[in-house]
Amino acid sequence: MSDALIESLIAAVQGRPDDLPLRLHLAELLVAAGRGAEAIEHAAQVLSREPGNATARTLMTSALAGPAAAPPSAASLPAPDAVAPSTPASAETPAAEPPASERSAAEPPASGAPAGVDWAAMEQQFGDVVPPRFARSGDEPEPVTGHGDRAFDVERSTVTLADVGGMAEVKKRLEVSFLGPLRNPKLRSLFGKSLRGGLLLYGPPGCGKTFLARAVAGEMGAAFISLSITDVLQMWVGSSECNLHDLFESARGHAPCVLFLDEIDALGHKRSQLHSSAMRTVVNQLLTELDGVQGGNEGVFVLAATNAPWDVDAALRRPGRLDRTVLVLPPDGPARAAIIEFHLRDRPVAGVDLAAVAAATENFSGADLAHLCETAAEFAMRDAIATGEIRMINQADMLAAAAEIRPSTDAWFTTARNVAMFANQSGEYDDLAAYLKKRKSR
Repeated sequence: MSDALIESLIAAVQGRPDDLPLRLHLAELLVAAGRGAEAIEHAAQVLSREPGNATARTLMTSALAGPAAAPPSAASLPAPDAVAPSTPASAETPAAEPPASERSAAEPPASGAPAGVDWAAMEQQFGDVVPPRFARSGDEPEPVTGHGDRAFDVERSTVTLADVGGMAEVKKRLEVSFLGPLRNPKLRSLFGKSLRGGLLLYGPPGCGKTFLARAVAGEMGAAFISLSITDVLQMWVGSSECNLHDLFESARGHAPCVLFLDEIDALGHKRSQLHSSAMRTVVNQLLTELDGVQGGNEGVFVLAATNAPWDVDAALRRPGRLDRTVLVLPPDGPARAAIIEFHLRDRPVAGVDLAAVAAATENFSGADLAHLCETAAEFAMRDAIATGEIRMINQADMLAAAAEIRPSTDAWFTTARNVAMFANQSGEYDDLAAYLKKRKSR
């Protein structure tokens, strides 16, 4: 076989990579010339586009079988769609099968694979020659093999309680229940204070419950794991409970650790109101993990947050589990001023009276105040676009934004007022009732 002809065909294929008949012809010549490794690549390219191409399959088999196998001519190979010519009824005798000694070595046996071919060895030998039919896009996550520690769930918080504006009562409760004993191991041992415990933070949305949990983890230099309902629930029976156990095991393995259960009312809803037996089982598993029955919870401090504590199962709030409840209220005046200053730190500001703006934003949550600063910046930018002159964000922008935005906490307090008035027989919402009474008297 002329090498010059083969080289010419290789150049032609490079110029016309989608010409499949040309590739097949080149592969046939390469097999006949004993250059099976090169033929494999071209046959594979054809099969990647036409998996059922009989010619390409035969050439691939011949190339893999080695130089001893003489491939049939591509011209003599039957086309995939070829139809046998009709014969008279008198000539319906089957063609005689050739003896086994005369069969082509390239002809596959009945099993569909040539005898004596080590496919594993071929994969290793030609793995860099034959392109895969499908390739990873590069941004797909690696498959999860087992339940072990999921590193993306564990982080180190750089926020401390000093970064939290206001919340003096919440900080005091945290100091007594966990942070103080952690800093004083001798006193902890003397008084027999355990480092395990749980605290339920509740209040209107956007008031910093998640931020506070991160601050606790940063204050104690502990690991921080945030758990939400999407981390736990799966459609398969038993998988949700397994996920919950894995996350608690991860927290125990990283002790001291703050495990934050966000939206605990979704994960630990009252079982009497659940119509799904699977969800009731998840709540039972959560109770078991909080008790530390399968593994000690020493060094694991559980912080849970909810906007609807009245929907949380009562068993979760008994002593030994989430045994302390703290109301996280909208920020007071000094805290609002600090939050506004924080959100204006990277914006062009001139002549803004923080105390006056804080006074105009009564009952605003932290999220409302962030939206306030964003709206004031929009006002200044709108004027800059209209006049063509850039100006700073001023007091008028801040007050106009405060007049336009309504506190998002109002709807929550409407619901909470009914709970404090008619569902507080146990006294667990006394702090909420006291705040509502104080708020009404203003």
